[in-house]
Amino acid sequence: MRIINPAVRHDLDNGLEIRLNVGSGRRRVAGYYNLDLAQLPGVDVVADLNEPLSELPDDSVGEVYCRHVLEHVARFTELLAELHRVVTPTGRLEIVVPHFSNPYGYSDPTHVRFFGLYSFFYFCDEHDQPPRKVPNFYSPVRFRVESVRFELMHQSWPEKVVRALLQPLINRGVGWLDWYERRLARLFPVSSVKYVLRPVKAAAAARAARAA
Repeated sequence: MRIINPAVRHDLDNGLEIRLNVGSGRRRVAGYYNLDLAQLPGVDVVADLNEPLSELPDDSVGEVYCRHVLEHVARFTELLAELHRVVTPTGRLEIVVPHFSNPYGYSDPTHVRFFGLYSFFYFCDEHDQPPRKVPNFYSPVRFRVESVRFELMHQSWPEKVVRALLQPLINRGVGWLDWYERRLARLFPVSSVKYVLRPVKAAAAARAARAA
């Protein structure tokens, strides 16, 4: 990992929270530093997301924006642990990833995983999960899912009609999203899923103390 923009180092050295556009490519987000594997124009931090974010101190990042990146990361649980470490206790992660019903996602040979409604609930305490519970023993880190939304595909006119009619309805809550994923996602695919996560820091510290 290399910090190539001196402004990033200045902010970190002075204890200022930074905001990161993780896996940015050439896409800029106002107010965010760009982090990417390739040293492209506008990239501020060069990092391999399959390796530790070693130049970022604990609790140094206030917000993370990550759009269509995590499907490319092989060491996914390790990256989530690193993001959990560097994000402040009051921080926020906005993550957009392809849904498993999106047929175009299978064409990209660099995709190593797909996501569904419950993917990030595997990293939540049971009381922060919806009525359908999922295992949460794969990682000690914990997040809280603040919101999750489906973006339906709209290439064809039937998809556009379904999107206009159903998207506002199903995004009212996890129960509606669960119903759509089980009943209609194969017929009218979901293009992407947007999650907003908050780190749960106290729980992680307590588990680490018990393990020690």
